[in-house]
Amino acid sequence: MIKAQINKRLIGANGSFELDVELQIAKGEFVALYGPSGVGKTTLLRCLAGLEQADQANIKFNGNTWVDTRLRINLEPQLRRVGYMFQDYALFPNMTVRGNVEFALRKGSSTHRINELIELMNLGELQHQKPETLSGGQKQRVALARALASEPSLLLLDEPFSALDTEMRSRLHNEVLRLQRSLGITTIIVSHDVSEVYKLAKRVFVMEAGRIAQHGTPADVFSAGQTSGKFRFTGEILALEPMDVLYSLTVLVGNQIVRVVAMPEEALKLSVGDAVMLVSKAFNPMILKLE
Repeated sequence: MIKAQINKRLIGANGSFELDVELQIAKGEFVALYGPSGVGKTTLLRCLAGLEQADQANIKFNGNTWVDTRLRINLEPQLRRVGYMFQDYALFPNMTVRGNVEFALRKGSSTHRINELIELMNLGELQHQKPETLSGGQKQRVALARALASEPSLLLLDEPFSALDTEMRSRLHNEVLRLQRSLGITTIIVSHDVSEVYKLAKRVFVMEAGRIAQHGTPADVFSAGQTSGKFRFTGEILALEPMDVLYSLTVLVGNQIVRVVAMPEEALKLSVGDAVMLVSKAFNPMILKLE
């Protein structure tokens, strides 16, 4: 279990603000941090990993104190057994793909795990190449393999699937879920993708300006607990066009394009690029804008 209270002064695009967060996450739970860029999500991960120091903090993991600023306790990152996938990958340029993954292997662990991860991430043909020769998606897969190589008790994922195509993203979603559940790894993911949060996380913490504004299951948070539809899809509005007295909406759902109609009072609140949820109740679609 994680129990954390973290306070840190940050500088954002709109000036300074305070990261002031209190979290409690059960052992083996998969949770998501959701919210716009610049609200402190990555800083929160880095504080948990020991890569950044808070102004005031108390962090306990499975009963062990990692940080207590009042008592001047600050456990070194390498002693926290955390797997961290960085947003910018942070691969070692002088090492091969295999070398990058092996670097994270715990002392005494079998190299068989490296072979499993390289196969899982479809990196076999790339394992002897250097990072500079890889695409963004390939680098992302290497970074995820490295995060898993240390057999972590806590896995921190900072937008791990953003550079992947739909097929690879879906495959890695399934594999990360399988590994997370079979190994019981407590996992925190930062994501801007509502559908990804729905698929992976049991709970989601919505962050705004350094604070947790809302938390709960993805269904409760993103639909405000007010719908009981027959189906729900999240997507992005590609086009919004008037059509007699109604409006026609073209929505990208996954890799599929869906066209639905909306009442004027709904459509006037929407714009191209908005994330929305399509909800059907008794075959009458509802369209809910996702903030």
